[in-house]
Amino acid sequence: MQSKEKIAIIGGGLSGSLLAICLAKRGFKVQLFERRGDIRKGQAEAGRSINLALSTRGIEALKKVDLAEKVLSDAIPMNGRMMHSVKGELTYQAYGKSGQFINSVSRSGLNIKLLELADEFENVELFFNHRCIDIDLNINTATLETKDGQKINIAADIIFGSDGAFSAVRSEMQKTNRFNYSQVYENYGYKELEIPPGPNGSFLIDKNALHIWPRGEFMMIALPNPNGSFTCTLFLAYEGKHSFENLKTKVDVTAFFETHFPDAMALMPGYLEDFFNNPTGNLVTIRSNPWVYNNFALIGDAAHAIIPFYGQGMNCSFEDVSEIDEIIETYYPDWNKIFTKYQEARIVNANAIADLACKNFVEMRDLVGKSSFIHFKKIEQELTEKYPNIYKSQYSLVSFSTAPYSEALAQGFKNEALIGYITEHKLEDKLDDPTVMMPLFRDFLGYDAE
Repeated sequence: MQSKEKIAIIGGGLSGSLLAICLAKRGFKVQLFERRGDIRKGQAEAGRSINLALSTRGIEALKKVDLAEKVLSDAIPMNGRMMHSVKGELTYQAYGKSGQFINSVSRSGLNIKLLELADEFENVELFFNHRCIDIDLNINTATLETKDGQKINIAADIIFGSDGAFSAVRSEMQKTNRFNYSQVYENYGYKELEIPPGPNGSFLIDKNALHIWPRGEFMMIALPNPNGSFTCTLFLAYEGKHSFENLKTKVDVTAFFETHFPDAMALMPGYLEDFFNNPTGNLVTIRSNPWVYNNFALIGDAAHAIIPFYGQGMNCSFEDVSEIDEIIETYYPDWNKIFTKYQEARIVNANAIADLACKNFVEMRDLVGKSSFIHFKKIEQELTEKYPNIYKSQYSLVSFSTAPYSEALAQGFKNEALIGYITEHKLEDKLDDPTVMMPLFRDFLGYDAE
């Protein structure tokens, strides 16, 4: 498809740069504006280096632009969760069937690859240190401010807002009639720490697992990096007994880690410097509706920021891009229909994954170490292996398929009811018996063998 239409994208992060590539491949003239400096020149923003979990949805989107293989070559597969007790005891839970895994990737590394590819297109222009300060929804214009304070007015036929959770584009759309918006902060923040590599770049803990230190009211996780290090993230309440407000001195922090994370502490010689030097990030869920207004559309976190506890923030945003790219394929040049179909397809699923992320925070923080949850997962794993064409775990639907998030959310409730019935009636030894299980699949999952 060749087109002379000019499209502006406000925000050059992950979803914005992927969108620029997809639009460029379709022949549009694309201008991409990013408020930060050029990350390719080492101008990454502090506090933005948390690893990301790339799974099926994100991989499928990257395949559209022939980047999946290159990105995965630098990724580290994580086959399951490794739970660390206070005593240092380890419990492992596989994410899915054999051969199923999610991938630990660097946020900045992935963003650099996307920008490099976007920059290869003659019909793409990249502008850094351009902060959006105003837009006019009625005449398709935006005002941007450069690093030196110069104000630049731009116009485009179509403008996408991919400028993150605190989007300037969405902020203007919120002023329109009947715009629905919610912003909910968790009473939790996060602090990034590091387990450095061992001798000769070796991994000091299992590199093919997402490590979790669940402590009920708080937790720490660790994802592997190619150089042998692990990026650790401490999630802790702002106020309360165990909270950031009670960790003011090096003595406070040392005592906290000695009590709650002794095995990890032994692997993090720089944890005190990391704790006091790295910023404390916020956790926020943002929902909005509508995502489109005239010739403007929101995409990625600008439309639906979620907390990071299902590893789907990036994957969901990439799926936005993939979805609208397919809709353009079908309905171009009718942008009204394109935007309508895009909104219909994505809002319900963005809301579903937001719910799932909140639910998974509780699971990772409070439940993964409990015997009842471990028993649930054991039954679920057996059902997955014995009846792969019938039983689909919620996690596998989210992470290892492109089934709508809304379907995964609904399926999870059905699965919980089924396994709850099995546990309550002590049917664990009947999982191999189809005469027992098939009626249960019919009643709880709506499965009809005929």
